[in-house]
Amino acid sequence: MPTIDRTITFPLRAVAAMIFVAVLLLSGCAEKPEAMLASAKESLARNDRNTAVIQLKNALQENPDLAEARFLLGKALLDSGEVEAAEKELRRAAELGYPADMVAPSLARALLARGDHERIAADFARTDLASPEARADLKTTLGHAHLASGNFAAARGDFAAALAAVPEYPPALLGTAGLNADAGDLLAALAMIDTALAKSPALYAGWQLKGRILEAQKRPDLALAAYRKALEISPDYLPAHWAVLALLLDQGKSEDAGGQLALLQARAPKHPQTFYFEALLAVSRKDFAAARNASQQQLGMVPNDTAGLLLGGYIDTQLGSYVQAEKQLLKVLKDSPNQALARLTLVRSYLLSRQPSKAMDALKPMLENAASNADVLALAGEVYAQNGDTTAAVGYFEKAAALDPTSAERRTDLALSRMASGEGERGLRELEQSAASDTGIRADLALIATSLQRRNYDAALAAVVALEKKQADTPVPHKLRGTVLAARGDMAGARRSFERAAALDAGDFGAAASLARLDLADKKPDAAKKRFESVLAKDPKNVQAMLAMAELRARGGEGAGEVAALIDEAVSANPVDAAPRLALIAHYLRSNEPKKAITATQAALAALPERPEILEAAGQAYQAAGDSNQAKAMYLKLAQLRPRSPLPLLRLAELQIAANDNVAAQESVRKALAIEPDRLDAQRAMIVLDLRRGRSAEALAAARDLQKRWPKESAGYLLEGGVLASTGAVDAALAAYRAGLKQVGTPDLAIQLHAALVRSGKGQEADSFSATWLKEQSLDVEFRSYRAQIALDKKDYALAARLYKQLQVLQPDDVPTLNNLAWVAGQLKDPEALAYARKAASLAPGNAAVLDTLGTLLVDKGDLARGLELLQKASALAPDDAAIRLDLARALVKAGQKDVARKELDTLASLGSTFPAQDEVARLLQGL
Repeated sequence: MPTIDRTITFPLRAVAAMIFVAVLLLSGCAEKPEAMLASAKESLARNDRNTAVIQLKNALQENPDLAEARFLLGKALLDSGEVEAAEKELRRAAELGYPADMVAPSLARALLARGDHERIAADFARTDLASPEARADLKTTLGHAHLASGNFAAARGDFAAALAAVPEYPPALLGTAGLNADAGDLLAALAMIDTALAKSPALYAGWQLKGRILEAQKRPDLALAAYRKALEISPDYLPAHWAVLALLLDQGKSEDAGGQLALLQARAPKHPQTFYFEALLAVSRKDFAAARNASQQQLGMVPNDTAGLLLGGYIDTQLGSYVQAEKQLLKVLKDSPNQALARLTLVRSYLLSRQPSKAMDALKPMLENAASNADVLALAGEVYAQNGDTTAAVGYFEKAAALDPTSAERRTDLALSRMASGEGERGLRELEQSAASDTGIRADLALIATSLQRRNYDAALAAVVALEKKQADTPVPHKLRGTVLAARGDMAGARRSFERAAALDAGDFGAAASLARLDLADKKPDAAKKRFESVLAKDPKNVQAMLAMAELRARGGEGAGEVAALIDEAVSANPVDAAPRLALIAHYLRSNEPKKAITATQAALAALPERPEILEAAGQAYQAAGDSNQAKAMYLKLAQLRPRSPLPLLRLAELQIAANDNVAAQESVRKALAIEPDRLDAQRAMIVLDLRRGRSAEALAAARDLQKRWPKESAGYLLEGGVLASTGAVDAALAAYRAGLKQVGTPDLAIQLHAALVRSGKGQEADSFSATWLKEQSLDVEFRSYRAQIALDKKDYALAARLYKQLQVLQPDDVPTLNNLAWVAGQLKDPEALAYARKAASLAPGNAAVLDTLGTLLVDKGDLARGLELLQKASALAPDDAAIRLDLARALVKAGQKDVARKELDTLASLGSTFPAQDEVARLLQGL
């Protein structure tokens, strides 16, 4: 069962609100002019509400417009916990003209009991009552409504106004004490309550709040005594019943809790909290059917209650009602995205319902702050293992083990911990024993992941066989077998395993994605698309499949608009899912459309205002659009939500660097490093800032320190070379790059060395190095692309063509490579140019640059009609691309369509100096 979450169900300020409602429900009644109400009033005076309710209903049968009867009935129902019925009667009393001083405070308390905090502020914030007592009553209710909404300053002001109306007004004193307690000043709050109780020992609400503070001080026995004192004074005081129940359940005393629940049911059988505790007690007894019945009754009355939704989600997960569990838990997370228990329950629900990809998406927001939470880390290991990322899975399992290596509940973690500390064989044996004895699958997943990481494929496959015995009818073992076989190089066997997983569940995204990767490796993009279409046929709202389809189409060269429309469909289908919104923002940023990115950002913020990843993406969008103030606002809000994350500080540093505020940037980076000292990007940023501030000696020392700390990373050598080059020590910079190449040997170092040689006037040495590197590094795509671009810029088409042909062999379906090769071949009059262009167009039929190249080549070959058609389509796809417009204008001139050509050329001429080919534009215009 879930642990009772005080932060949701019983925070001090919420308890104070409930206290206040219950205290004031016991206040006296006004004079009743109708003789027929006398017996009802007498019953109320004796605290016999049940009899009074019957008498009042009888009176209203005779005279439905009897305002005072409506009012008294509303108060009695509210006191009994029948909140909705109470609100209805109180509103009818107000319509019948019953005094606002009497109705407004009670109606506000009814709304508070329902959790309708916004409605209280909207209806009563400006209500001015004549009676000081009524004003104090209403202001205190407003204070608790503001507390529930998180507006603590307004709440404190409301309580102060209540105390100004009626000095030492008990509910307002308790509200203020609750505020002090929430601020962490428990001693001050307790002293305030003790003072109140010394003056009014029968103030049962004070005893209740005192018990809550004693609980916060880890003094449960004294807290229970305080709650029982409150009930001794007022046996009908519901919050004290709730507090006793919660404490007993926390202590595992279900029998005592059952007795307390019986007392609560006798006094408030229809109150939402009565049903909530009935459900919670049933969960503690593992009677989930009874728990669901009680939970549904509670949520029927208060459908937006966070604690009720969380409990309902847990119950439905235990009963296997995963769709209903998902709805309830997502509702909690929409309003409280950082609610950890809801997110953990949702992740487990997804795993149990065989949706590991959804489990991954739900888990990710927790990982940033999970460094000290063994439960979250262990769950992460299971999630990553089920998604096929065995390397990450082992990492998370090991971190969980390191935090709690001796826990009997973490035998799997202990085995992994032994392996991590060097006791590999012993750890592996313990892991095998754990997997064999565990009826669950976590140990099996850990064993498979660990064996795979150690490249012990036979052991991994044996572990998959054991897992299959436990979960023969699920895709999980087949996906893992496919992963092992793929790592072993048996692609045919891997494909068969993934296909078996897909056959068991056509909606399994992991199996579809694995098969799609194999299809793409076999150069079958259409087959890859069909994999995701199959997932969407079963699950039309599957976010991952929709985004994968969009990515495939983008890779195929479809226009940015078509890809955006696909992602937008995913957003519409899943409006509270952050993934498609983030994908849409990222797509617009990649397409260099910052204004559209901002529009997508604003929609995302409206739907998910407190999601850290949305705030980061918003900052990036505003930054790309040049709105540094809005970007800064996003990063500052992100820093508030993630105070222990270095990311927002580094994002702020980017803004400060762009504004040349190097001192502020360095302070931001320093704060980031204080949080995560070994963060490599922060270390790099600090070195760059030192260099910008003229601290070259410090920058050089830090760069060399990076080399020692991360000897297999190129960053230290790149930075050392950059620092030395900036100080004029060219030979030393070249030596640093060469040392890095020897130690690490990555393409980025090769590129920097070549560029440094060129800058220092050592062109012949640069060419010699380039030739040697290209010969020795026959598979290096990055350096070849760099050299090909240089050759293109220098119009050395022969060298460019040779390099692009090498790249085309290495990545035969890479559209940019094919397109560049086609263009260069065209410049060299190579008869293969058209074939290269046609292949690029077949792979990317919606890519404007590809259509431009193919159209231009066709025009050059004399196929004016087809060439013009393609150039017009390219210009329509990229209307702001002046180079494409110029190619179109040339073709129009060649085709004799002078008027249309003039229109295109006039548009280009209007661009002025922003378009560098104005000489050719003028020449073409002159020839028309």
